[in-house]
Amino acid sequence: MFNVLRIRVAALGVLLMCLFFAGATLAQNPPKPDWSLADMPSQEGRIFLVTGGTSGMGYEDAKALATAGAQVVIAARNPERGQEAIDQIKQEVPDAQVTFEPFDLADLSSVRALGQRLNTSLPRLDGLINNAAIMAPPERSTSAEGFEMQFAINYVGHFVLTAELLPLLRNSDVPRVITLSSIAALRGSINFDDLHSAQAYEPMTAYAQSKLAGLMFAFELQRRSAAAGWGIQSMAAHPGVAVTELVARGPGLDSEQGRQWSANREHLQTAAQGAMPTLYAATAPDAQGGAYYGPTGEREVSGPLGLATVPSVANDIAIAARLWAVTEEIAGTHYPSSAP
Repeated sequence: MFNVLRIRVAALGVLLMCLFFAGATLAQNPPKPDWSLADMPSQEGRIFLVTGGTSGMGYEDAKALATAGAQVVIAARNPERGQEAIDQIKQEVPDAQVTFEPFDLADLSSVRALGQRLNTSLPRLDGLINNAAIMAPPERSTSAEGFEMQFAINYVGHFVLTAELLPLLRNSDVPRVITLSSIAALRGSINFDDLHSAQAYEPMTAYAQSKLAGLMFAFELQRRSAAAGWGIQSMAAHPGVAVTELVARGPGLDSEQGRQWSANREHLQTAAQGAMPTLYAATAPDAQGGAYYGPTGEREVSGPLGLATVPSVANDIAIAARLWAVTEEIAGTHYPSSAP
């Protein structure tokens, strides 16, 4: 009972602060619809971390950033796949500055260990791309801390990682944090009574909740950065529906969802196309904190780059403040309330 009361009091205090700064939020300008890698400015001298950068959109992010001259750290679970990704990138970009760091978003001790290593080895971090995700595994499983696995990997792990890397981000002149959401967030809701789907598990419902939580985190991080003077530009992006390993590793290619995906894959985004909203947010001078980028075609499955549709609940500052406070409590991670 005491913990619940403490969370509500904390959320109320932050809500009042964020309401003030929400009123000062700038109107978002849409990006150039045909923005491409040719428009990306040089990233020489910049340092990025990409979670889940061994395949899919994360790999495309890492490759594009390295091609533009950035130093890129790929963080993921499997060192062998990490080395394969580095080797593939260096085949195309021989002088690429790419390294690998092992960690597991489903184990917060591993997330914190990565944060400690990077705070020791890096001078700063100019961009953090919270990309790694799993989608709709048919059976419910839990993280090391007992969180539903999608909620743990897609949201809580990145919440903690961002907190751990806050000192490095604040050492950058123009730090950016990009958090990957999904069009599934449009169907999502935050079930505070059963955040970890212990009472009832429906794979896509849990996935939609995790991606909505990530989107709300991106917006709330922007508000708190503005209020506390962290200097971070926080944005969200989604890829539409792209051809990656997400379906094969989640519901499976033999599932009904997998069969539909396979039948329509020629009409879907490639991983490289799906990476465009993230890369725009991470590098474009005109990208704005608090924005949500994605394709703008039918149902936002594919199409030209633009501002993505924001679910109405994602703009609910009270729910966002409550989610933040609950996440700090269950994860045992607390962001500073003001700039040091």
